Amino acid sequence: MALSYKARRRWSLIILLIGLPLYVVLAVTVMNWLDRPPFWIELLVYLALGIVWALPLRFVFRGIGQPDPDAAPAPTEKKDPAKR
Repeated sequence: MALSYKARRRWSLIILLIGLPLYVVLAVTVMNWLDRPPFWIELLVYLALGIVWALPLRFVFRGIGQPDPDAAPAPTEKKDPAKR
């Protein structure tokens, strides 16, 4: 099911404002439950978790920064050659 541009915009906002902070808290909590691994392993785990959250959600974020493709084009202003 394809989401409309407006729906993807709303979902991306919800994901970034609510979902991502919850994911960060969850990732830090899970890492705290484990014994402290060596620094480089911990760094690799955090880097992997930083990428993994976005992979299943990339279809939501794709094209959000672009203008709405379904919106009517803005009217262009005609230039009057007599007004220079």
